[in-house]
Amino acid sequence: MTHSEHTPASLPATAPKRTFRPAGRSGRARRARVEPMAVRPLRDGRYTVETDGEGDGYVVDLDGGSCTCPDHRRRGARCKHLRRVALEVTERLVPPPGKRTAVCAVCGGRTFVPVTARKPTLCARHDHDQGTVVADRETGDHLVVVGATGSRADRTETDDGRLVADYPSNADYGGHEPVVDVVYADALCRDGPVRRYAFPASRLRPLRDDGDDADRSPPPSGTASPPTV
Repeated sequence: MTHSEHTPASLPATAPKRTFRPAGRSGRARRARVEPMAVRPLRDGRYTVETDGEGDGYVVDLDGGSCTCPDHRRRGARCKHLRRVALEVTERLVPPPGKRTAVCAVCGGRTFVPVTARKPTLCARHDHDQGTVVADRETGDHLVVVGATGSRADRTETDDGRLVADYPSNADYGGHEPVVDVVYADALCRDGPVRRYAFPASRLRPLRDDGDDADRSPPPSGTASPPTV
């Protein structure tokens, strides 16, 4: 079940100053970890790094390996600012170049998406890969994922002219969620065309790693699955 307030968002204008454990390092590598710094992504793929006593901070180009601080400009050194940005990207505290922070439309968890992405997004937990076998939370049926459409459930029409979000069986799932196209697993074993169906993302449940599906429940009445367009 999802909440309507979980919509895509970007990183705030300010970022907290963080520190890391020194991990036995020395010199610039140690300073990059232990000095309080605030790293904030810019729209052009660079980052600002603010530290105590260094004014407005410096601009780091991680892909280009450059920083506007004196240590890098005068000595060509891989300064503490470059090292800190690389560390925060590795730790997934800030997005890598070319991506921005967004919020998963299902759980509200943080994820990274291309800077040009404008559609509802899903985190790794709720974004099922193509070909993955999942279960329908309403019926327990096994489904094979065709792919996420990126379109919202309250804006996607099925081939009978109804919105995916308007099906009674989808009432407990967010209309803002991306629609995922699936096919029924048993349909793949039959001859003839295989029909696609559309579900809000959170209606799909990953199967247990051991293959056990013990929590499968009998289909409630009136839970017809919406066909896709």
